[in-house]
Amino acid sequence: MNAIEIHLNGEPRDVPEGLSIEELLRRFDLQPRMIVVEHNGDILRRERYGEVRVGPGDALELVHFVGGG
Repeated sequence: MNAIEIHLNGEPRDVPEGLSIEELLRRFDLQPRMIVVEHNGDILRRERYGEVRVGPGDALELVHFVGGG
């Protein structure tokens, strides 16, 4: 499997080619319903996480929601 370089929260990371956003989140043990994803400067709607693929040079910012009170 080929690897591509992306920028995840400002850090370069190598990930397998062809991953969807959902697969990427699960690869890092993150629950997609608890994450907001900015993909190349645009906030991505959660229902699209399974269809949008990560490409070489993509910039992703992940914001994790934490419950509490």
